[in-house]
Amino acid sequence: MALIEYIFNILRNNPVIPIFLTIGLGFSIGQLKYKSFSLGPVAATLIIGVIIGQIGIEISPTVRVIFFMLFLFSIGYSVGPQFFRSLKGSGLKQVGFAVLEAIVCATTVIVAAKIMGYDTGTACGLFAGSQTASASLGVTVDTIRSMTMPEEAKKAITDMIPACYAVTYIFGTIGSAWILSNIGPWLLGGMKKVKEETAQIESKMDDGEFTPDDGMIDANRPVAFRAYRADSDIFNEPRSVQYVENLFAQKNVRLFIERLRLNGKLHDPKPDLIIKRGDTIVLSGRREVIVDEASVIGSEVADMELLSFGAENLPVTVSKKGAAGMTFGEIRKQSFMNGVIIKSMTRNGVSLPARSKTEIQRGDVLTLVGLPSKVAVAVDNIGYADRQTEATDMVFLGIGIALGCFIGALSFMIDGIPVSLSTSGGALFSGLFFGWLRTRKPTCGYIPSQVSWLFDKLGLNMFIAVIGLSSGPSFISGIANVGISLFIVGIICTIIPLVIMTLVGHKIFKFGRAETLGCVAGSRCGVASIGAIQDALGSNLPAIGYTVTYAVANFVLVFSSILVIVFI
Repeated sequence: MALIEYIFNILRNNPVIPIFLTIGLGFSIGQLKYKSFSLGPVAATLIIGVIIGQIGIEISPTVRVIFFMLFLFSIGYSVGPQFFRSLKGSGLKQVGFAVLEAIVCATTVIVAAKIMGYDTGTACGLFAGSQTASASLGVTVDTIRSMTMPEEAKKAITDMIPACYAVTYIFGTIGSAWILSNIGPWLLGGMKKVKEETAQIESKMDDGEFTPDDGMIDANRPVAFRAYRADSDIFNEPRSVQYVENLFAQKNVRLFIERLRLNGKLHDPKPDLIIKRGDTIVLSGRREVIVDEASVIGSEVADMELLSFGAENLPVTVSKKGAAGMTFGEIRKQSFMNGVIIKSMTRNGVSLPARSKTEIQRGDVLTLVGLPSKVAVAVDNIGYADRQTEATDMVFLGIGIALGCFIGALSFMIDGIPVSLSTSGGALFSGLFFGWLRTRKPTCGYIPSQVSWLFDKLGLNMFIAVIGLSSGPSFISGIANVGISLFIVGIICTIIPLVIMTLVGHKIFKFGRAETLGCVAGSRCGVASIGAIQDALGSNLPAIGYTVTYAVANFVLVFSSILVIVFI
């Protein structure tokens, strides 16, 4: 016992140890799966923090706040371009849907809390967990701490929030994904009908010009560079590089000549270079397309020297006015895309459907593959390259968060309740603005995607870990007070908005079935849900509804938690 108490004292006197221990164990346990069930790192980190926190660990709240600010700023930074673009044009319809879903989510929780007689802390935790609005934890805690009431009352309320969040979050995440991928299609007429409509929409988006896979490739269809000897019948007479590439273009096939061995000497391709029978050329394109179409050239050969050249695989963020607004099919036809293949296209980290009529928007990321010289030409016409670098614009990051928190701290009173963005909301809004500004001024404010990912994952989970460790002693008593009934109420509060908004999206907003499911998932910031929906449909078409609503929900869903405080 003396040894155990000695270890506990070390942990109490050095809180940095239990913090990182909680993070490590939380991620480790959160990754474990039983069939399709998984706690996830957020819920697991909170539970581990609560368990370790039973020994009584005091941690400065500043630690929690700093990491939560990094989390909120990184979220805003990643969705900023899409958020501001959605405030005009065709995106307004999806913005309205996201706002309505946030109100429905808050209303459902308020009604349930009134019926059950829950206090403010229980209701706020119920909202954050059942609606998977983790970012609202900071807003609600900040708002409650700024209210005029005894400190003991504030502590009692804020201690209840993480306890109730933990109870309801697991089903909020897993249940949302299962309901939208299984019950959602049933509400829309059945899985068969949803898949049929999805296939029809995809066909229309192709417009008969390209097959989906000709436009874009994914990780399962990598770009290949292969060498062929010019010994087919078309080389009975000499042919130019341009002539050969035009043969492929006439068949709507994107294959390009990248290098040549002419009369034994190596050459880079030029349109007027002449290829004679027996010469060797390197084709680039999607692997299966090369296999199917390379017979036009001749037989494949192993020429290691000819194939020894650098090819670039470069993410490019769309920021140029000319490229933004083009469809996927249109950008592929541009002269600056000659010799360049699009490996993937993402928006807010979600893969978009590879269809000719898919519209490219400012802030989208296209991963281009090709010779560095050709990729450079494409980059100049599309936006700016996100080259691998370890450098983060710390001036941009520091001033951005400080400015956002300062604006968020400004408040005014309504019926004794301070109304403001809060420092948490200010950091989120600052991230939105500076993320948008980055697409306008690409020379400033660079935050590598790996750093943004770290801020996102570590920031939120560090915040959750500190909450769990700090509220550990009061957590068990809080759970005892609300009992198993809160878990059941959480399930109901998760299901009701999903069902209502699925029907509203299709019947009232007139979204397509796949788009409706994507909109509902996005309006709840449901990262796990969109993956489950796309797997169930065998299509990434739902991403069209997900990206705008996800960007907007990161703001409106978080602040709808204030409605819970006001009405409870």
